[in-house]
Amino acid sequence: MENGRKLYEKIAALGYDGAIFTDEISQRWLTGFPSTDGFVLVSKEETLLITDGRYIEAARASVAPDTRAVLYESRMSDTLKKYSEQYGWKKICIDGSRTTVSELERLQKMLEGIEIGNLPGACAELRRIKTPDEIRAIRTAQSITDAAFTHILTVLNENMTETEVAAELEYFMRKNGADGTAFETIAVSGKKSSLPHGVPGNVKLTKNAFLTMDYGARYNGYCSDMTRTVVIGKADDEMRLVYETVRKAQAAAEAALKPGATGIEVDKAARDVIAEAGYGDAFTHSTGHSLGLEIHEGPNSSFRAENVFCPNQLQTSEPGIYLEGRFGVRIEDLLLVTENGAEVLTTSDRSLIEIC
Repeated sequence: MENGRKLYEKIAALGYDGAIFTDEISQRWLTGFPSTDGFVLVSKEETLLITDGRYIEAARASVAPDTRAVLYESRMSDTLKKYSEQYGWKKICIDGSRTTVSELERLQKMLEGIEIGNLPGACAELRRIKTPDEIRAIRTAQSITDAAFTHILTVLNENMTETEVAAELEYFMRKNGADGTAFETIAVSGKKSSLPHGVPGNVKLTKNAFLTMDYGARYNGYCSDMTRTVVIGKADDEMRLVYETVRKAQAAAEAALKPGATGIEVDKAARDVIAEAGYGDAFTHSTGHSLGLEIHEGPNSSFRAENVFCPNQLQTSEPGIYLEGRFGVRIEDLLLVTENGAEVLTTSDRSLIEIC
């Protein structure tokens, strides 16, 4: 069943005749077409993409099988009114978490006489379970990301800057098939590695210190995400201990991820390992999240994530230890929940690597 039909079944059960979406992510998920403008209408009859002359040819050629793309008429209000009358709409919904106040006011003027309800996260729950096509795209994105790590190991040296490392990763991914990056690349070394979301700077890599690289490719709109922490030079004993603790915590979380497990249980598996090593206070974020058309999607793994995992959901496993003003370590893999457990999609080495 195509995504538009899945959504219609959901909203019809809640008493809605249809739905309208204005945001890029929902529109792409519903129609298969990346558009930054226009409207998507989901009705009993069809999923309809209303767009303008800049996109109509490409949209007609690439929308999902259950979707029809049409060119809006002289005024968008006339086009919306026309189709709402054809569908016989009396009550529709929007996703209030993705619709601005001005967009809502505009819709209310265009669709006078039609009740508009708010259904926050209208597509979000359905998007949690990935289709075979989505999984293939994510696998490809992750394979490009892994290849970028293999590549960066061949060029890393102490004379590079953090921004050069980030640029090298991004260039490699684009050159090898990525649409672009899944998010802003993190490449931070030395004391800055204690910043979970540190920003690369035009500074040389710190010798005999950690370099953390958190990055991902986007392929056909779908994201990947991985983190590897390496040493530029040689690691001391404490660096080795912290790294090994994070590696064991990540392995524990991955072993805990399976159908029926909760996000709380997966998070606890990693957190217990780090706490037992005496670094509990230095693990300052959740263990994992899903991804797809967005880099952060549900379900999640955290101390309050009551979600129960099921097959064909994605989850990162990314515990970390951050010692303020000294150094930090994070290792992140991407996993697919299967019928019996979880498959690790990330293939890059997780052992401690020293670049000498």
